[in-house]
Amino acid sequence: MNRYAALLRGIAPSNPNMSNEKVRGVFERLGFEKVASVLASGNIVFQSADTDVSELETRIQQALNAELGIAGGTIIRSYEELRALLDTDPFPGLTHGRGTYLVATFLKKRKKAPGKLPEQPDPLTRVVGYDTACDTFLAVVDNSEPGKTPDFMTWLDKTYGKDITTRTWLTVQRVVKKMEQ
Repeated sequence: MNRYAALLRGIAPSNPNMSNEKVRGVFERLGFEKVASVLASGNIVFQSADTDVSELETRIQQALNAELGIAGGTIIRSYEELRALLDTDPFPGLTHGRGTYLVATFLKKRKKAPGKLPEQPDPLTRVVGYDTACDTFLAVVDNSEPGKTPDFMTWLDKTYGKDITTRTWLTVQRVVKKMEQ
């Protein structure tokens, strides 16, 4: 059985149709096993014999849209990909917190790694790198000033479109931990 994490875009936990219980129900009706949610922000872990990740993403997104009206996006990573990403320790010596908000942005469309990372996309963001195996940008965001969205997120949207989703490093760690249970 393959272990996967579905990172869902556009989940609003306050929306009754987007509750963990309802979202998990969609995954269970699709026949997946060991379905569990991580936090209330669209992180579902599950097991499946299926190996075609692109087909899984499409199938899940269609079901979420048809059953719950969730039109966001579904990005899937395997346990092996996420475990390897954690093992790279891309934020050595840094602690997630105000001023050092550690983030991972996952791209849905598997593309060749960017030839050149933006050197300094804005004063609030330091790009740590790009993990080619997991197709993920890694960055440290200074969020000490509430309400300011870094230009880096805008650059990501413009460059890669809406088929991306960002998670804190703490969330990625929690997702992997849940997959290991």
